[in-house]
Amino acid sequence: MCVVAATGNADTSVGQDELVEAVGRALTSHGRALLTGPAGAGKTEVVRAVAAAAESRRETVLRLAPEAADQGIPEASAAALLATVPGAALERLSGPQRTAIALLCREADAPRAGRDHVALRLALLEVLRTLAARHPVLLVLDNAQWLDAESTDLLRFALRLTPPRVRVLVAECVQGGAPVGESLCGTGTPEIRVPPLGADEIAELLVRHGLPARLAGRIHQASGGNPRLALALGHSLAEAAVARDGSAHHADTLPVSGQAREVARRLLAEAPAQARRTLLLAALAARPTTALLRRAGRPDAEAELAQAERAALVRVGEDGGVEFTAGALPTALAADAGWPERSAGHAALAEAVDDPVQAVRHRALAVDTPDQRLAAEITEAAAVCRRRGQRALAAELGLLAAERTPSHLAGEELARLVNAAEDAGWAGRADLARRATRAVLARDASPASRVRARLAVIDAAGQALGALDETFAYAMADAAGDPSLEAAVQLRIAWKHNLSDGDPVRSRDAAARAGALAALGGDQVAEAMALTVRARMGRILGDPGAEAILAEALALPAPEVPLGMRNAPQYLAVRHALFDDRLDDARKQLMVLLPAVQRTGSAEDVFEVLRSLTEVELRSGRCTAASARARQALELTIEAGLSPGPAWYVAAMAEAAGGSFARAAGYARRGIQASHEEHDQVFLSRSLHALGLVELATGEAAKAVATLRRVAELEAAQKVVDPSILRWHGELAEALVAADATDEAARLLDSVRPVARGLGRTGVVAALDRARGLCLSAQGDADAAVQLLEATAQRFDALRLPLERGRTLLALARVERRRRRRAPARVALLAAAEVFERAGATPWSELAREPAAEGGRTETAAAALTEAETRLALLVSQGASNQEAAAKLFLSVKTVEARLTRIYQKLDVRSRAQLATALAHALRASR
Repeated sequence: MCVVAATGNADTSVGQDELVEAVGRALTSHGRALLTGPAGAGKTEVVRAVAAAAESRRETVLRLAPEAADQGIPEASAAALLATVPGAALERLSGPQRTAIALLCREADAPRAGRDHVALRLALLEVLRTLAARHPVLLVLDNAQWLDAESTDLLRFALRLTPPRVRVLVAECVQGGAPVGESLCGTGTPEIRVPPLGADEIAELLVRHGLPARLAGRIHQASGGNPRLALALGHSLAEAAVARDGSAHHADTLPVSGQAREVARRLLAEAPAQARRTLLLAALAARPTTALLRRAGRPDAEAELAQAERAALVRVGEDGGVEFTAGALPTALAADAGWPERSAGHAALAEAVDDPVQAVRHRALAVDTPDQRLAAEITEAAAVCRRRGQRALAAELGLLAAERTPSHLAGEELARLVNAAEDAGWAGRADLARRATRAVLARDASPASRVRARLAVIDAAGQALGALDETFAYAMADAAGDPSLEAAVQLRIAWKHNLSDGDPVRSRDAAARAGALAALGGDQVAEAMALTVRARMGRILGDPGAEAILAEALALPAPEVPLGMRNAPQYLAVRHALFDDRLDDARKQLMVLLPAVQRTGSAEDVFEVLRSLTEVELRSGRCTAASARARQALELTIEAGLSPGPAWYVAAMAEAAGGSFARAAGYARRGIQASHEEHDQVFLSRSLHALGLVELATGEAAKAVATLRRVAELEAAQKVVDPSILRWHGELAEALVAADATDEAARLLDSVRPVARGLGRTGVVAALDRARGLCLSAQGDADAAVQLLEATAQRFDALRLPLERGRTLLALARVERRRRRRAPARVALLAAAEVFERAGATPWSELAREPAAEGGRTETAAAALTEAETRLALLVSQGASNQEAAAKLFLSVKTVEARLTRIYQKLDVRSRAQLATALAHALRASR
């Protein structure tokens, strides 16, 4: 079978528009298309979109969507299909043919004996030929796996003999063996597989249904990207929230109940009963393998797992590792099994696993009664996990140890709960932290224990500190009289003032109070943390003494930091090196910090180091390395359930430099949404900056101005003075110049440049000078503009900031082109292209391939467009409206509009007439 590979790259799921377009190409080239994927993957939505596009072209669309019950009724699907045929199409049928159809449609479940099956076959064939003689026909068969055998045979006969004007789209859930659609349409039929949704697409689904974007990671993991299961999980969570009179929260336990449980059960029903017993054992294991399952009493594990793999329930690796395709499946399996079955499974696994920690865990889960010795063993296993950096598992074991602690050992139970809460805080597991803290507060705990538990909830909240005012208030009340505890609470308050309130002055003042309390309590680590916050806020506020405060913090003892490496002076020193463009120093220090934070088990710390590594690699012109780090950061965020806003921002910046402007914009919008949800002012500004950068690069000047003005407003509200922290000023000035607001751009540059020079921010000054060059060109002083841009490109080269140098060369080419100096413009473009290609900056390389010859249009124009953009450009240049182009390409009108915007930018045209001229010139040149 010919398989049509899904377009897109490995880390981005294919959207519906791309799938619809792929189906349309298959129907155009072969007249047949087969759409496959697991149940709930979204095949029906694609089918509907293809059918709607066909109807917009005035094709006759015949739809058939059998249900599971129809499979056992002979010719039921054929009857349903023929019942939808217009009466006019039946006029040319012979008497026996009309009789056969009438009998079938009236008595589809009647005995087949006595029916004229030959007449029925010919009747269906004649109906299709008649319809095709008037208009092209699209026959859509959804849920083809539920066609009854007789209808399949009837359709197979008719489709072999239909004219080319009858096209066929078959969608089915393939669970193993040859698809039904292949037998209907013939071998060689193009197959388009519907891939699972990516985490960003799951986030979009959740937002549309009023659920927090932070749930995207957990729901993506639980659903495996299956949209039906993802929505069912989201609805189950919302229903649970309504039941307790509240809204869904990112730290809520994800319930596999109600609609979600039913969807999971339907998926699991595809596996044979014998295989399900092996699947249950795999569901109970932490790291299931075929060898482990065999040792645990399933001698035929490989064969049974192969059946489950064909049903798209698991993936079995070459090393024998077993992974469920959706995290909700093992949860549903365990929930549906009775206690005796689960207990026996855990007991078998306890004997079979080779990891002592997992052996203890399974022995604990095999019983449901308190056991002092077992509780002590679980506590020791949690300590082992803590030393390994497996903080989430340590938290789970701590809770389990508390559950197995006898009631007369209340002190030990409480200590285990507090430790579990702190482990969950380290791991960023807000659900476990809240669960452990609720248990602590329900007991006769000391104020210190209550404070430690509440601080764990704060630490696990990530960026979402704005909703924890009550937690902060109770923590302060419990900490009263203990300087060390008060210092710990004040530090978190300082972080909140910066992240959620956007107020670095209050943050600095809270940090000063925390430092004084820490000194009073003799806690030098907390004192160093407080100095770090003061230094960070000082940098934001443009305080020249910030570096001295940081040096004071670095001079204090720094053992393993209980509040997280991301808040330690060593990490802030890395951030300052990045701000100052000392990239080699920053990278060297980060490579030391990375293994250190991985050992601690703090997901937030690991993310922060990965974020900074991404930024360092981007500014150093190593886009491939930056993209790899960004993917790691995003995967960690999803796996650990961290705040998604920072991860979407990092992904947006990596894509904007080395991937795709379109994907970068999508990631940035996800970051904006997530930051809004969590009242995260810091990363709201950053995600808006990423979006504004993409809009500027793609020629959407008005949008870029609006977006970057929002950044300016947020940064002003946050009292940010130092322009090196978020470098939006030059971009806004460039956008203003492009939007013909040159005077406003000049005023902005005049206000920022003295500050940047006074603080010694040479990289920022260079970026401002690039914008100044464009401003001078727009004001008519092209000679001064060229001179300034050439000097700025050299300065960026000296600073070893290649992407900034490439952008400056692009600006220089633009200025030279405006004054009709083609040769210098071409030289600048070629130099920019070389810089971008060496850096792996793919989208910028495409911009650097913009034509520079007469009228701005040469054969390079065609090379600048992707295959999909070229098809659209040709249609539009031939007079097709957006709606007509959308119908012919099986796209939505919105997608056509977005692509046309990119095409206009790439070809430097402003109208359809200019587009037609540019393409005609390119075609002549190519000959």
